[in-house]
Amino acid sequence: MKHGLIIALTGSLAFSIAALANPGDPIEQRQELMKNTREALKPLMGMRKGEIPFDAATVGDSLATFADAAEHFGALFPEGSETGHDTEAKSTIWSDRAGFDEKLEDFGTTVAAVQASSPGSLDELNASLKDILGTCKGCHDGYRVDKD
Repeated sequence: MKHGLIIALTGSLAFSIAALANPGDPIEQRQELMKNTREALKPLMGMRKGEIPFDAATVGDSLATFADAAEHFGALFPEGSETGHDTEAKSTIWSDRAGFDEKLEDFGTTVAAVQASSPGSLDELNASLKDILGTCKGCHDGYRVDKD
């Protein structure tokens, strides 16, 4: 339980510090937010693979990090932030903004639904995680540059 809380607090704190340190740099802010999201996913994947025991509090903390990303991520793609800092953002974010925003909304809606269901077992987590990862893939497929 402590491990999950630490992950969530660290992720939120890191995003807050990044936002304060780089208030005008949305590329660095979105990269930090995505890093926090990846870090929050790690314990869930560990549970899924049976590498760590299921812990509902850690699941809740990771979901809170995802919800934070869903809330803030869209605003971090203003016009003029298409290049720099080795961004993985595809130009389709700006040429198909409505589609991008829809994918972000799908992610946020899915995360909110999973939070509301409060997965209480590994089976419930696996079903929920499949839905969340599907929304991640939906956005990455059309709006993120694949890097080797």
